Amino acid sequence: MVDFESKIISRDISQLLYEKEKTVSTAESCTGGRIAESMMSVPGASKYFKGGIICYVDEVKTNLLGVSQELLDEKTAVCEDVAIQLVKGACRTLNTTYAVAATGVAGPTGGSKEIPVGTIWLACGTADKVVTLKVEEDHGRDINLAIATNKAMQLFLDFLKAEEPQEQV
Repeated sequence: MVDFESKIISRDISQLLYEKEKTVSTAESCTGGRIAESMMSVPGASKYFKGGIICYVDEVKTNLLGVSQELLDEKTAVCEDVAIQLVKGACRTLNTTYAVAATGVAGPTGGSKEIPVGTIWLACGTADKVVTLKVEEDHGRDINLAIATNKAMQLFLDFLKAEEPQEQV
């Protein structure tokens, strides 16, 4: 279920994408489709939201989204570089202007000293320009995923607003 805050952010994203006639997709590991669900919560989303890939395992990240196996071996799936490659891969694979991605450890298990539970990398952007955000607090699995989804949507909305041409005063 999409919460109220996400719905408002989704509506704002919807208006910007609709006006620009641009498209968006998602590449989600730990969030498992929650970001896509938020995107689709607005009526008319089919005009700009093309789809999403839930890439829970590394095999899907490499085969469908082009994430480097060497990168996964060296840094694990939970790192900024993988989040960036997920955005670029989703733009390419789903042929969209923009993509939003998430990769992390939602919990309650699976963390390590280096990458504790609650570490989630979010990214959004285009095939050429990607911005990232690291979420690092553990509030339990459900809350971790809700926070990551909201922050991913807000990150994308801020990215879209930053792309808007500034009006001259």
